Amino acid sequence: MTGSEILIKSLLAEGVSTLFGYPGGQVIPVFDTLYDYRYELHHVLTRHEQGAVHAAQGYARASGGVGVCLVTSGPGATNVITGVGDAMLDSTPVVVIAGQVASSMLGTDAFQEIDVVGITQPITKWAYQIRRAEDVAWAVARAFYIARSGRPGPVVLDFTKDAQVQQAEFAYRPCTFIRSYQPVPEADPVCLDEAARLIDAAERPLALIGQGVILAHAEEELKAFLEKADIPAASTLLGLSALPSDYPLNKGFLGMHGNVAPNMKTNEADVLIAVGMRFDDRLTGNVAKYALQAKIIHLDIDPSEIGKNVRVDVPVLGDAKVTLQALTGRISPRRHAEWIRSFDEYDRLEQDEVTRKELYPDGGPLTMGEVVRRVSEATGHDAVLVTDVGQNQMMAARYFRHSRSRSMVTSGGLGTMGFGIPAAMGAKLAVPARTVCLFCGDGGFQMTMQELGTIMQEHLGVKIILLDNHYLGMVRQWQELFYHERYSFTAMHNPDFTAIARAYGIASRTVEHRAELDDAIADMLRDDDEPYLLVARVEDKGMVYPMVPAGAGITEILLGEG
Repeated sequence: MTGSEILIKSLLAEGVSTLFGYPGGQVIPVFDTLYDYRYELHHVLTRHEQGAVHAAQGYARASGGVGVCLVTSGPGATNVITGVGDAMLDSTPVVVIAGQVASSMLGTDAFQEIDVVGITQPITKWAYQIRRAEDVAWAVARAFYIARSGRPGPVVLDFTKDAQVQQAEFAYRPCTFIRSYQPVPEADPVCLDEAARLIDAAERPLALIGQGVILAHAEEELKAFLEKADIPAASTLLGLSALPSDYPLNKGFLGMHGNVAPNMKTNEADVLIAVGMRFDDRLTGNVAKYALQAKIIHLDIDPSEIGKNVRVDVPVLGDAKVTLQALTGRISPRRHAEWIRSFDEYDRLEQDEVTRKELYPDGGPLTMGEVVRRVSEATGHDAVLVTDVGQNQMMAARYFRHSRSRSMVTSGGLGTMGFGIPAAMGAKLAVPARTVCLFCGDGGFQMTMQELGTIMQEHLGVKIILLDNHYLGMVRQWQELFYHERYSFTAMHNPDFTAIARAYGIASRTVEHRAELDDAIADMLRDDDEPYLLVARVEDKGMVYPMVPAGAGITEILLGEG
């Protein structure tokens, strides 16, 4: 077979059914071969390579599988760099395959030649250049194993044009082992025993839940652990759907715009149990003021995360599904009723000072929060939530509710505006039976709105809720609070978004008054197979509170103006 056919056969052997891409000169042989397999392998033609890689991310996050992206050399490859970096920071398994000039032309500055491996090596788990057809199957097997194993992440294969057309024998062997690569460290029984001892002695324990629980498929093990020791829990941004929103021990959202109670209680707990999270600065605030009173137990699959940002008293390395189960077997049943009740006072404070005003405003323009709440309620809190980045993201994280796992798809570590539309496409293709609701702002929407063409061509039933405030809202919020209301280049003069949707054959509606909001949402959700754009004209200078200012401690929380 040619190298191109070996590539396609190898993808099929890995169970790939959908990939996202954009053709170009140096990858034409692969696309030519793909034509013969178009009924076995669904290729989604995006309108930009950035859209392809973000769609692959959304597909991976919603499905639990590996997302695949196929692009050409030069600008095709460089256009996926943002998504590759995003996938690295958010531990998303994607395999990016990029065409490359022929081996004989490497290093000559040939047309559309770029050092893809050199550029991507710092932001991937593995980057490799394929120069021979006989190496294709081996490279693909290794790429998928590395992308999905241990702490997941992106892999890039740089595929020279001569290797695409050369011939070689095809024999596919899945990769299950690489010498010197140990993706899942074995848990130390001594550490597990010490962690259990601390938990048994704790009077004020708090669990911090990250996306690692979801990646390990450890949701049920987490519940068993929390329930045995009666431990309240709160989640990072990417870990939000690991526990149902109404789960009794779920105390909400951690971090800069998180809930007051878990943030305050972080600095009151005597033991913190962090599971599959990395103590990001948006979660900890000023680390010099973070949980100084607490013993910290950190369960993680990646040894490099232990002690990286905060001191850790007991490291528990390993897969969360395994380590949670082992820890649950070691701890004693406990009850912490008084400690759990102590969260209520802060919950009431947040309700009085922030939540009630945002979700149930007394007149005035629509608020972002009330739009999020009403969409969540209309879906029975069972939709996949996808967000772009900014105020729309934080409002959706705070007020959209979840009833099952893998229901939160957002750009966390890199904070990539423009992520939303293509990621929602990928999510819908991954779980077509589920409703996919995308919240975005007018800034992020316009960064990748060309992907409405992909939604049109693929006929994807993505429900887009555009929170239109005519500002780059989160930057404007910081300008208002910390830069003396000097709104430097954050005001936006926007087009008629419904006219744009109409040009793509997508139903749409603009809402300005809350009396018409429920009807518009019902219209949007009437047919899950049809795409829809709902433009909600919200207050132009709405604020996301609570907020922990940059550099402040996690308990130094702003609840509003003044």
